[in-house]
Amino acid sequence: MPMVSDNFDLLAEGLTLLCRDDSGAEKLLAPRRDVIFSLLTQYITEIEQYNAALSLVGSNDRQELIVRHILDSLAPVGIISRLLAGSRTVADVGSGAGLPGIPLAIAMPDAAFTLIERKGRRAGFLRHVQETLRLANVAVEEAEMEKAKPAGRFAVVTFRAFRPLDPKILKGLFRLCADGGTLAAYKGRREKIEAEIAALETPCEIIPCPVPFLDEQRHMVCLKKNRE
Repeated sequence: MPMVSDNFDLLAEGLTLLCRDDSGAEKLLAPRRDVIFSLLTQYITEIEQYNAALSLVGSNDRQELIVRHILDSLAPVGIISRLLAGSRTVADVGSGAGLPGIPLAIAMPDAAFTLIERKGRRAGFLRHVQETLRLANVAVEEAEMEKAKPAGRFAVVTFRAFRPLDPKILKGLFRLCADGGTLAAYKGRREKIEAEIAALETPCEIIPCPVPFLDEQRHMVCLKKNRE
């Protein structure tokens, strides 16, 4: 991870690299770069302010927060945008600190994001961030994944650092997904992904999603819900 004099410079450079390496990301990020950068820096500041009390992320290091959480969340933004061909509705399940939902919502203001979080204090933090950053395209739902209502309403259901891909978990996630919608799972090493999906009957696509400044494998696993 590079050393920089101002950690927010790392964020700015990371956004530049995302645009350089993915035309879909460039289309979303480049025209609104200054606004996106400003909102992300505000969001990072809010995480840092509340992290000690709420254990939002595992580190207080700003560089790690930017690379492993913010840029990691944005790495597949072009992929997710392409999945939203019709209804532009996204659920972020187990949202926690709002990752990846809030960075994605900042990058895609024309898509509607619902952050589903079961823990009350974290859901309160998400509502605070939504109000502070004035994110009109973000709603917060304090609920267990299995109890979120109504079912079948989202074109894309995404989750990051959530649970392994197994049939029971997929059933709960597909319950939220509209017919023909997609589960978009943030995952790491390909060999671990292949071990997780070996027992699944649902076809999936594994797409590399390199993260700027992170020398580790990152992939997006996309699973389509069949139309009934």
